[in-house]
Amino acid sequence: MQNDSIETLLLRHYGSSAATPDQLEQQLLTSLHRETQHRQQQQRVHERRLNRRQVVRLVAISSAGIGLLSAGLEGLQQLEATLVGQDSSQPTFS
Repeated sequence: MQNDSIETLLLRHYGSSAATPDQLEQQLLTSLHRETQHRQQQQRVHERRLNRRQVVRLVAISSAGIGLLSAGLEGLQQLEATLVGQDSSQPTFS
């Protein structure tokens, strides 16, 4: 179907001698309002999905960062244990 105007579509459907349907303008406005609400609702759902994806991505990145930090702290603790275990009265050079 082409981008015909409402008048063209009505003439094609009802003919030129037919009366305009009762409350046609009100029905068209109601239909347009419903369609607008439906599209807005779909947009909100889409935005929520994007936000959830972003949250999942942030959680994954945070978890990886915490894992690296934990590994770094563990390495520091091992280094500290190694250094504390040495006899500090002896010189470290040979």
